[in-house]
Amino acid sequence: METNVRSDAYFFPQPRVYAGEEPAGSRPTLRGAVRAVRSAGTPRAPETSTLVVVRDFDGVGLHVVTGKGGTGKTTVAAALALALAAGGRRVLLTEVEGRQGLAQLFDVAPLPYEERRVALAREGGAVYALAIDPEEALLEYLELFYNLKRAGRTLKRFGAIDFITTIAPGTRDVLLTGKVKEAASRRVDGRKVYDAVVMDAPPTGRIARFLNVNSEVAGLARMGPIRSQAESVMRLLRSPATAVHLVTLLEEMPVQETMDGAAELARLRLPVGAVIVNRMREPLLEPAELIRAAQRTLDRTEIEKGLAYAGIPTGRQTVDALLAEAGDHAHRVALEEAERDELATLGRPTYELPLLTESMDLGGLYRLADLLRDQGAG
Repeated sequence: METNVRSDAYFFPQPRVYAGEEPAGSRPTLRGAVRAVRSAGTPRAPETSTLVVVRDFDGVGLHVVTGKGGTGKTTVAAALALALAAGGRRVLLTEVEGRQGLAQLFDVAPLPYEERRVALAREGGAVYALAIDPEEALLEYLELFYNLKRAGRTLKRFGAIDFITTIAPGTRDVLLTGKVKEAASRRVDGRKVYDAVVMDAPPTGRIARFLNVNSEVAGLARMGPIRSQAESVMRLLRSPATAVHLVTLLEEMPVQETMDGAAELARLRLPVGAVIVNRMREPLLEPAELIRAAQRTLDRTEIEKGLAYAGIPTGRQTVDALLAEAGDHAHRVALEEAERDELATLGRPTYELPLLTESMDLGGLYRLADLLRDQGAG
């Protein structure tokens, strides 16, 4: 059985499709009901499907996580790192925006410019974290390519490094992506130090420019270590060893930014990975009830019985308010389904994570990590 999956070579990897039993937790019946709600016509029989899509990212060593501000991309990046580390693997989780968001999530002291273990994963794995500082990355760069460690420290003392990264903003992104590339490629005794590197990257609105900056630098520098370094970074970022995952909510603006971001990444030959829908809310009504709620035909008598059973007065005003709220809920579910359908046109692996009502802690991250693994992300 075939699905409408984009054949663009830079959308990696392509989903593998199997026919079989629908997995637990899927919502084919709900989709049919919601489409009936959206049609505003006569309710149709719920749709059913036996299509199972299995997706994974075997062979990917660098996972770049981006998303519109407010979608929870840092939380998703941390959960993905835990998912990838399960089974005894070592994963490095990096941040490049200087917000110390990872330290807050894992409830540790602010991260210095060194790799530190912040969590143990399932079955003996470990997650390390690194807050990449552009100044320190530049000092490393000067030492590695020009043997200028002492001179670099002098430049830092006089504020020259800050001056350089301020007047040439692209330099900062070159240093950040270069450090991530170094970590993803690092080997000791012929073996990779990390099985995977996860980057908590800038928002979707500037992710393409951020990742493509080395291509621009390579075009400006005709020779020498700067050009070689920039070209090596771009080889990794454009290879099947990298996937750029897009975090979104089922809301119009985040979905539109996700669509635009995926198109821009593909245009620049940067590999689009999965779409991760965060903070999902399960419908409170069964599919058939959603249809009736949207059409304002829910059984008033049943609502009154439920109120009486709960010991709540069953006045007309109360019942009318509940009917209106149910209708609004059905409308929201229908809008979310429309956004889900829009995302499906990308043909990318899609994972869904629930809205956790409690404040996010390490336990919540483990729960999200397990859900990502169950859906094939880990």
